[in-house]
Amino acid sequence: MNAAHKLLREGTADCHGRVDAAFGSFDLSSLAGYRDFLTAQARAFLPIEEALDLAGAAKLLPDWPERKRGNALVADLNCLKVHIPKPCIVPKVGSPAAIWGQVYVLEGSRLGGKMLRNSLDQDMPQAFLGHHAGRGAWRDLLDRIDRNLTEPVDHAIALESARATFAVFEEAAGGARIR
Repeated sequence: MNAAHKLLREGTADCHGRVDAAFGSFDLSSLAGYRDFLTAQARAFLPIEEALDLAGAAKLLPDWPERKRGNALVADLNCLKVHIPKPCIVPKVGSPAAIWGQVYVLEGSRLGGKMLRNSLDQDMPQAFLGHHAGRGAWRDLLDRIDRNLTEPVDHAIALESARATFAVFEEAAGGARIR
C-alpha cells in the first residue's frame, strides 16, 4: 500500500500542473506582475489558512502557528500598497483528514515559492515567498500525514480536500487579472 502522501501527490498531479501553469504565467520580474501574483495568492491562501485555523489545524500539527504565512503575505501586499483582495470561497474543513489535505497543498506551495523567489528583484518584498518553516518541515509534514491517514476513507477525504484546495488556487489565479 502506498503511503498517504504519495497517494495525495499522485491524486493531485493534474491539479498541481494546472495551478503551476496558472501561477507560472505571472511575470514576477515586473512590479505589476508580482502584485497580481500576490493578489491571486491572497484570494486563495488567506481564507484557506483561516479555515484551517477555525478547523483546529494546530491540534493536529503543533507547529502550525510557525508554518502559517498569511501575515507574511499581508505584509508583502501592504508594502506594495495593494489592498487585501476579496477572498475566494473555500470548502469547509469538516474532519482531520480534510485538514491534512488542505495543509498538504499549502505547505507544498511553500516549496514552489522558494523557486519563484529567484525570479524576484531584490527590492521586492519577499516575506511570503521567503517564509521558512524550519529545517525538515516538509519531510515532517509528510511523515505526519502518513501516520494520521491510514484508512482508505481518510485517504479519499484528504484527496478530495486537496483537490478542492487546488481548485481554489486555480480560481484565484484566473481571477487576479479580472479586477
